Amino acid sequence: MNLQTATEEYALALRQGQKEQRELAYANRPIHPAVLDEILDDSVAHTVLDMGTFEIPTERIVGTKSAGRITAFTPSFLPLLGPDSEFAKKWIALCADHLGAAGIRDPIVCYEYLGNFYVQEGNKRVSVLRYFGSPRIPGQVRRIVPPMSDDERVKAYYEFLDFYKITRLYTVQYRTTGKYAQLLHFLGKEPHRQWTEAERRTFSAYFHYFADAFHALNTRQADVLPEEALLLWLQIYPFADLGKLSGAEIKKTLAPLWDDILSTARPGSVKIKTKAEDHRSGNLLSRLMTSGPDHLNVAFVHQQDSNVSIWVLGHEDGRKHIESVFGDRITVRSYFNATTPEATEKLLEEAVADGAQVIFTTAPLLSKATLKAAVKYPKVRFLNCSVDQPYSSISTYYGRIYEAKFITGAIAGAMAQNDRIGYIAAYPIFGITASINAFALGALMTNPRAEIELRWSCCTGTHQSDFFRDGIRVVSNRDVPTQDRKYMSFCNYGTYLMDDLGALVPLASPVWLWGKFYEHVIRSIFSGTWKEEKAPGQPVNYWLGMDSGVIGINLSDRLPEGVRALAKLLRRDMISGRIDPFFRRIVAQDGTVKNDGSRSLTPDDLLHMDWLCHNVVGSIPTFDQILPISQPTVRELGIYRDQLLGRKEVPAGENFDHIR
Repeated sequence: MNLQTATEEYALALRQGQKEQRELAYANRPIHPAVLDEILDDSVAHTVLDMGTFEIPTERIVGTKSAGRITAFTPSFLPLLGPDSEFAKKWIALCADHLGAAGIRDPIVCYEYLGNFYVQEGNKRVSVLRYFGSPRIPGQVRRIVPPMSDDERVKAYYEFLDFYKITRLYTVQYRTTGKYAQLLHFLGKEPHRQWTEAERRTFSAYFHYFADAFHALNTRQADVLPEEALLLWLQIYPFADLGKLSGAEIKKTLAPLWDDILSTARPGSVKIKTKAEDHRSGNLLSRLMTSGPDHLNVAFVHQQDSNVSIWVLGHEDGRKHIESVFGDRITVRSYFNATTPEATEKLLEEAVADGAQVIFTTAPLLSKATLKAAVKYPKVRFLNCSVDQPYSSISTYYGRIYEAKFITGAIAGAMAQNDRIGYIAAYPIFGITASINAFALGALMTNPRAEIELRWSCCTGTHQSDFFRDGIRVVSNRDVPTQDRKYMSFCNYGTYLMDDLGALVPLASPVWLWGKFYEHVIRSIFSGTWKEEKAPGQPVNYWLGMDSGVIGINLSDRLPEGVRALAKLLRRDMISGRIDPFFRRIVAQDGTVKNDGSRSLTPDDLLHMDWLCHNVVGSIPTFDQILPISQPTVRELGIYRDQLLGRKEVPAGENFDHIR
């Protein structure tokens, strides 16, 4: 009876294989399994390790060791040879064993390379067991370990080897670095603790539920892995939910996230907008063809209160600006003290319930709660004040403060009589290193001997006192958050001069003018062009500068007239685009030439800059050197965030005031 049934099963498997072959050929994709011997580079010295016998995840068996019998199978090991072939007879006999009491007991022999398995002996056993949906197949495994290289896939594989030591799981295979650490964090697992058998089984089962829902949605076969999608899903939902939700319910949670899943899995998918279009202009036809609302309800969600946070005060000034510009065309509400993820979610729900159509969350640490709300309320426009975030459901916005820093650097270089200038930086996050280097290059323009002594406000130390004691009299500190001149006059902000008695004289400061950005967004919505700027499925990060009015510079009345005239010329040329601080020969601290002077640096170059100019004395702090209260922001936006082990929840009371 088993033999007859096995024969019928072969006929069914053959039809499925032929169908798969036709579909793959139509899509111009390989119609047979991969061959390891064709993948390996013979010139590379690989290490081969005997791993013993264990259960191999069936979906990880992707090919064969050699090309001998690959024409007998599809990539999923379905049969392709006719029912009268010797191959078919052996397949049917194995199938009969599988259906009978004996079963298929002998392990296959295979090689593992970069997390996938290639069969040396037992192709037909794999074919039968995969056809019947066996989740695991016993195998004798030899692991081929490539030498470490700069290849991102190889570096990720070495991280997998550490992950495998504690989990003994092949279930997930990431293609880029940092993902295993993120997964452990989201699962609440310690990085070096061995998993129990129960933990392995639970994770494998839950991930299987998730992967099934993912594959059901991925009908267009997008180049995204379910484990990559899981990392984004876990930023919104707890892992335990996978044990509670049905397959249909998991699909329901995944579907609204699909564009975000695609954007986070695609390197370079973020569109960085560096120009603010003038939505007040345009011909009559273009205005008639676009339509926006007549009235907008706008909400601001702040991490702190404006009475205690200068950062929030700056954004509240931006709120007042759009109220004065748009009058009764907008209704604006502000929500304060989003100090925890729970508080943030509650305030976002309140804003939506109050009818908000546009919601600005004004600190990077609010981005995850913003994403969660954006997925839940797709008709509401959400924007978060941060940069380099890969989510398509929300836009992010920040300022190119380095442009104004270049001008204050030129002022500092002209005012530093002993060629030494102090610089107190905030966090080592995206864009901040560009500000340090722009300041250093500006100083060199007016003083070729200028050296920048670098300190960090996110690290311990009495930086201003240290500068004074060391004879440094010109200091650049955090930037003015609003147009109000009193912040610069008191020398708590900006670049200032210390006399020999310690009295402070203000010189100049960059200034954040958030109202200009908020005006840009509101105008684009009213003009009906918001959708053109925010294409579906593409993350948009606004990174606007002095030409858009989002970044300005305040000059002190106490500046010498000649230096003031130079600063005004630089400001004019920066706004017009005639000056690019980084379009010149630039040498880093280690002597490498970062620019030979023939090109501009791209926005990506500037945002992810992780080196310092040769005239900067100091270094970028490691994560362990950063104060605990500052670490969450560095985890979120730090230039080395992908090297950090997961992310912590935002501690109550953390604010963004010293980010600049």
